[in-house]
Parts: sequence; structure tokens; C-alpha cells
Amino acid sequence: MIKLWMAPAGLHIEPGRIADAKELARIHAQGFYRGWPVGEFESFLADDSTPVYVACDPKRRIAGFALIRIAADESELLTIAVDPKWRGKKIGQALLKATFADLLTTPARKMFLEVSEENAAAIKLYGREGFATISSRKGYYPKADGSAATALVMARDLG
Repeated sequence: MIKLWMAPAGLHIEPGRIADAKELARIHAQGFYRGWPVGEFESFLADDSTPVYVACDPKRRIAGFALIRIAADESELLTIAVDPKWRGKKIGQALLKATFADLLTTPARKMFLEVSEENAAAIKLYGREGFATISSRKGYYPKADGSAATALVMARDLG
């Protein structure tokens, strides 16, 4: 069975492939101070417990992706990233909705995530999608200036 979800701007969402690892690492590095290496993405893409969802055009040029981990009846959004030229087009929202839809076929009934308290756009998106802050982790995210940002831990029921 081929899994596909609709996305805005002529894109669709489909499962990631190991061949996507280099592009995912590139996009991730554009959105985070410490991007993850290609090998890390290869490991995630090879593991059924860490599905990756990619938003791409018909030629499979990737605009963004979401990576989750499933463990028993819980899931965690490990990371979500959208290429800067695609930001502001609701790609992140479409990726979240695709993960929620796909998780309905699993035992997972709750999703958790961590987000920098300084990432207002992401916090706004997560709030619109039903996430609520349940705790925080001070000094969790390293920053380029040597300081560290607090992570907000958010959760949402999946239905």
C-alpha cells in the first residue's frame, strides 16, 4: 500500500526513503543550530519505529519533513524542518496532519515534542494543532553564542 497525503503548494507527503538522508540533513541544518549528520538520518530511515514523512513535489524534490518515534502507545515528534524557501506555506502543518493520520493505524494515542521557548512560529503551530505545554527543560538547546535555550515539552492526544 502506498501512503500519500495532500499538502499545499502542489506538494504531497509520502514516507521517507534512505536515499533522502542527505537532503534531510541539509534541510535540518538550515533550521537548527546543530543539524544532525547524514548517518543519523540513514539510521532513522532504516528503522520502522522512526517513520519519516517528506513533503515533496511530483519530481520528489523535498520541501520539508517530519520525523517521529513510536513506542507502545506513545509517539514523539523528534524533529520537523521545512526548507527556508518553502516556509510560510503551511508545509509544517500538513506534515503534522499526515503524521496524525498515519498514527491512527498504530497503537500510539499521544504525541510529545520538545521545542525551544524562543521558536515562536513553531509554538504557535503546535498550539493550533492541539498541543499544550506540560513541562520545560532549562538549558536544553545549545545556542551559537554559547548560551542555552529552555525547551518546552508539549503533548497532544491523538484520538
